[in-house]
Parts: sequence; C-alpha cells; structure tokens
Amino acid sequence: MRGATRDECHGRTVAGVSTSSAAAYARDVRATWWYTVASILSLQVFGLGIWAVAVILDGTPLSATPYLVGAAGATASAVLLLLRYRREPLDDGDAVRPGWLPLLVGVAFGALAGAAAGSLLLAVALAAQALCLVRWRVGIRLRMVVLLIGVIVATWIVDATRLNPDGLVAAAFGLALFIAMLPPLSATSLWWWDIVRELDRARRAEGRLAAAQERLRLASDLHDLQGHHLQVIALQLELAEKMMARDPDAALEQVRAARVSVDDARRGTRDLAARFRGVPLPDELANAADLLRAAGLGVDLLVDTEAGRAPADVLGPVVREATTNVLKHGGGGAASLSLARHEGSWVLVVENDSRSAVDVGDGAGLSGIADRVGAVGGTMDAVRLGDRFRLTVRVPEEVAA
Repeated sequence: MRGATRDECHGRTVAGVSTSSAAAYARDVRATWWYTVASILSLQVFGLGIWAVAVILDGTPLSATPYLVGAAGATASAVLLLLRYRREPLDDGDAVRPGWLPLLVGVAFGALAGAAAGSLLLAVALAAQALCLVRWRVGIRLRMVVLLIGVIVATWIVDATRLNPDGLVAAAFGLALFIAMLPPLSATSLWWWDIVRELDRARRAEGRLAAAQERLRLASDLHDLQGHHLQVIALQLELAEKMMARDPDAALEQVRAARVSVDDARRGTRDLAARFRGVPLPDELANAADLLRAAGLGVDLLVDTEAGRAPADVLGPVVREATTNVLKHGGGGAASLSLARHEGSWVLVVENDSRSAVDVGDGAGLSGIADRVGAVGGTMDAVRLGDRFRLTVRVPEEVAA
C-alpha cells in the first residue's frame, strides 16, 4: 500500500478540536481511571509497608503475622471497592447500594492490622479508607469525609499521647503521616475521577445528539419531498377517476401527469440520497472516525492521499454500515479504519475489538456489503482474529469515483 497518511495530516477540526485530540482524549479517560487506582493503591501499600517494617523490627516474626494478614485483607478490600466504584452510576437519583461485604471486610482487616501494630490510628485510618472508597451521594460523602478527618486527627492525638517519653516522636509522626492522609487523598482522587467521567459522558451525549440531528434533518427533507409529491399524485388520480366517465381523454391526461409526478418524486428522492451520499470518501472516513471517538473508542485512521478518486457511491455506504457494526457489535475499546490502493484495487479495512459472545453474521449487514461491492466486481472478506474482527473490502481501481 502506498501514499498513505494519517488523518492528523488533513488538518481537520471538529468544533475547534482536532480529531487527533479527540482520540487522545478518549484514551486519556481510561488512563485517568487506572492512574487514579494506581495512585490510591500505591499510597496504601506504601503506608502499610512502612508500618510493616516498624512492626517487624519491634516484635517477632510471629507477632508480625496478624499485621501482614490484616494489611493484605485491607488492600484486597480496597481493590474490590475500587472495581465496584467504577461500575456504579454517577447520577444521585440512581440507587446506590454500597458493597457492604468488601466494606466490612476492609474494616475488619483494618482493625486486625491496627491491633497487631498496637495503633488505634492505623485501625481507624484503614476503616476510614474503606468508607471513602464507596460511592456515596455527594452531600453524604462530603460530610462523611470531613467527619472522618476529624476522627483521624483526634485518634492521632490519642496515639501521640501514648508514646514512650524516650521514643522518637518524629519517627512516630512519619509512620502516621501516610496512613492518616490516605482516606482524604483517596476521596479527593475519586471525586476528580467522577468529574472526568461526567465530562466523558457529556462528550458521548454530544456525539449521539449530533448523529440524531443529522438523521432528523434527512427525515425532514424526505418527508417534505415525498409529502408534496404524494399529495399532488393523489389529487391527479382523484381527478382522473372523476373525469373517466365523461371525458376519458382528459382523465388519461391526468394519469400521465400523475406518472410524471411519480418520476419527479423518484428523481427528487434519488437527488436527496445523492446529496446524502455525496460526501467525499476521505471526509466520510473522517466522520466515521469522529463518531467512533465520540462513542469512546480509540481510533486509528489511515487514508491514501488520493482517496478522493475512490468510488464514494460504493464505499461510502460500506463505511457507514461498518461503523454501525463497530458500534453495535464491537467491544468498545479500539478500532482502526484504512483506505489505500493495492495491486490495482482500492482496499478498505475496518478492524475493531469484538465481544466474544456476539457472532457477527449476515444480520450485521455483511451480505448487503458483499452484494454492493460484488456488483462492481469487488470482493468482501470478514474474519475474526482472536478478540478482533476485521472487514476487508476490495473494489477495482477502474470503478469510477
């Protein structure tokens, strides 16, 4: 394949934002979640690790075992709560049922770790951490975090008064700092993630609204066109029926006029469809990529520099049908579209991650695609490659654009 360039080279912009920026944004949303999870868990593991060193140095390996069990259980509970947090709805009106089992497990194992370490602050901080990883309603979560900070500070003061006068206060402060800051930092991180998720949902809704507006515009144009012609045809046929008995020639003239009106309606519908299909193929592919990115997919677009010479009336509907299939049957993670010339043919390849439970067959419009490209001497090949689905369409280069 030759002369291919990525869509960034076209310099297209949509609402002031480049398509490459839209793709980067879709990837960044997923990356933000994993960054948030990694930050929370890293801080928790780091704080518990510092306490583990202190517990092991101050006691025996046998006495450190309950602490390690409690620390491992509290961390496992945090992982389960975070996984549940991402699946729960954003809207306050939706029912929110906290994961009571992992929450109680986190509190219990936190108490075990605190008891083994001889620190009330550690037990309270781990219990507060489990509470902060639950998606509470906005007002409840804010009040709860403020309350938990007060409890942690009070517990910290209680633990500090129990220090041995000959002990190292600075070391005790260092031990307590990370674990005391863990719950408020986790709550703040998840609050920022909720904001990112809400913005992403608004972006998806904007993409769906744009597609719906385009469909409504086309439906309105078609309704106006067909409504006018059908009303004229109905009147002409009604007049012909009334004139049939007394003036057959005039009735025949009205029938001929109705036939002309039918031809006008058919020609108008064809012109409307041509205007709808008349988007240049590079723009058709770019629009398909924009739609997929608006749905949250990461999209790679590779377009031949002379793609404007490709038969848009053949490949345009194929692009739209393939895009619909990706949205309906794809796994929602990534997709790629490419159009290039190869060995005397235009080759369109659409590839996406595929849900294993969905069998993409003729119901996905593949038979219609095969018929469309077969009518001009082209071929279609659809194959599943592991968790990927690839559609390859070849159209002879001599087919007129």
